[in-house]
Amino acid sequence: MRIIITFSLILSNLFCAQIKVPDDYKKIPDILDTTDYLYPFIVPDKEYEYWRVLTNDIDFEKAIVYESQAPDFMTINEPVPERGFFQKCVGNNCFTYILACKKDRSVYFSNEQQLRDFIGTVDNLPEAILLAKTYGYSIDPKNKFTGSYKIESNRISMYALQSKGCPATKESFLITINRKTGKLEAKSNGIYSKNEDCSAL
Repeated sequence: MRIIITFSLILSNLFCAQIKVPDDYKKIPDILDTTDYLYPFIVPDKEYEYWRVLTNDIDFEKAIVYESQAPDFMTINEPVPERGFFQKCVGNNCFTYILACKKDRSVYFSNEQQLRDFIGTVDNLPEAILLAKTYGYSIDPKNKFTGSYKIESNRISMYALQSKGCPATKESFLITINRKTGKLEAKSNGIYSKNEDCSAL
């Protein structure tokens, strides 16, 4: 067993050495690895008087992840939707959604496509990371081939990863996002980590 683990570690290290990340790609800041820290950077594509990001936590105070500047007179008390985006489990505090106010009317954004619509034009790196997350990609700033980016006038490119079940595998991708349309294209760099031990999942 020890020989298999050692062999797979050697293969992973050899693979990592083969992925060449161009010099003009910068490291994604570690703090952007936490999804909750990305929401304050959203610049919605449409104008809303007020919007907030919430989880389905039964404690309302804990449920608020982020809220934009709201007029003093405005309050939104709406029921929690049955599902949201980034579904982690079934039950309490398992998903996230956005509740916005437009012309005195409440609007929900409660799935991945609706989050993309809310973001609209991709204005910055945190928005690009959120958009990539709606397609199942994440970042790991510890590695350049899973946590690097380049911003251009018409697109944002990122080295990101995708994780899959048992055996637990991690695959590196080069993602390109059209800033105007939000269209995402991805090219695999191959699997760089594989673990037969599924007890940690």
